[in-house]
Amino acid sequence: MLWLRSIIYYLIITLIALMVGAVYGTLWALVFALVVISGSLLFHLYNLGRLYRWAQHPRVETVPQSFLLWQEVFDKFYDQVRLQKKQQDRLANTLDRFTSAGEALPDGVIILDEHDRIEWCNQAASVHLGIDRIADIWQVVTNILRQPSLREYLRTQDFAHPLMLRTARPTEQVLSVQLVPFDSTRKLLLSRDITQLDRVQTVHRDFIANVSHELRTPLTVVGGFIETMIDIPDLDATTRSQQLQLMYEQTQRMQRLVEDLLTLSKLENGQQLREEEVDVPQLMRLLAAEAEGLSQGRHQIRIGTIATARLIGNHDELHSAFGNLVSNAIRYTPAGGTITLNWRAEGEHACFGVEDTGIGIAPEHVPRLTERFYRVDRGRSRSTGGTGLGLAIVKHILQRHQAQMVIRSRLGEGSEFAVKFPMQRLITD
Repeated sequence: MLWLRSIIYYLIITLIALMVGAVYGTLWALVFALVVISGSLLFHLYNLGRLYRWAQHPRVETVPQSFLLWQEVFDKFYDQVRLQKKQQDRLANTLDRFTSAGEALPDGVIILDEHDRIEWCNQAASVHLGIDRIADIWQVVTNILRQPSLREYLRTQDFAHPLMLRTARPTEQVLSVQLVPFDSTRKLLLSRDITQLDRVQTVHRDFIANVSHELRTPLTVVGGFIETMIDIPDLDATTRSQQLQLMYEQTQRMQRLVEDLLTLSKLENGQQLREEEVDVPQLMRLLAAEAEGLSQGRHQIRIGTIATARLIGNHDELHSAFGNLVSNAIRYTPAGGTITLNWRAEGEHACFGVEDTGIGIAPEHVPRLTERFYRVDRGRSRSTGGTGLGLAIVKHILQRHQAQMVIRSRLGEGSEFAVKFPMQRLITD
């Protein structure tokens, strides 16, 4: 032990001084003791100075070297500093791993102190809430995100339920925000981007509402006529025939709607595409014949450019998609107009197009045409027998064929619906 060695050291000096005194007298003994003690004191003061200077900037590689008792003291410091450095390195590595894990999370994570000031946040939280990860540290989170609902949520500290937050910074999005305590003073504020889920739920609600609306009218008509026939069994033959005809038309409309819904459901379920070689020129002639029957002589049906190339795809699905485009052109083109079908190669694409001289579409409606039940003119669409699902079906079929639809239209002048297929689906002779 260090104190025992010190006692032994000074006992030895005392014995030597006594021996010097016995041989040379008391004066020499005192001189010897004074010299040795002074040297020992200077040695200790020197090493204390070195220790003090090292303590100003303690590093393991700069621990002083000495001898005797001080070497043992410095060795102890060296061991302690090295152990401390290992622990610091281990803690730093743990912190780095924790920080990396936090940065990798798709959800936002913010650490708040007891006053709701930001101590740390990950990149996702910065994106979700528009937080500057340098300038906004130690700022109160509600001073950055000025949402009354968030302020009230933090005040009540409702840990059991998340808060739905709609923000416009940096982009319009819907966030699910939840507060989680993790020690006596700090809290985690977690944010999750549920914008896409909210849109899906909105589409689902709109879909249910639209289907209900589309079915309500024909069901009301059919139900009303049936009630009339029950209440007045002796209707004249002409009235009965008219009512039966209207009931038949309404049931046909409901049947088309159900068939389109089933088709759309089958496409959205992602059933495997059965591909084959599709003779597009022959399909165009079939579409032209069907268009003549649907038009009943009210329009001029033309086949314009027709290439000899064929496609790799599903014949029935392509027939349905192209037929939808042709029938839409007939519905929205006044009598005497022209519908032109084209099949041509354009650079890196093969393009099927339907041009008409119809009523055209205003630019603000074009981006939404493929939404379910979206109609530019609801009354005209119903009167022509449309279900509002045709272009939604076309969109899904084209996605399954890696194709893209381009719509060009001028109000009052006509429209062109062009379907572009990648060249890898094209077969040329």
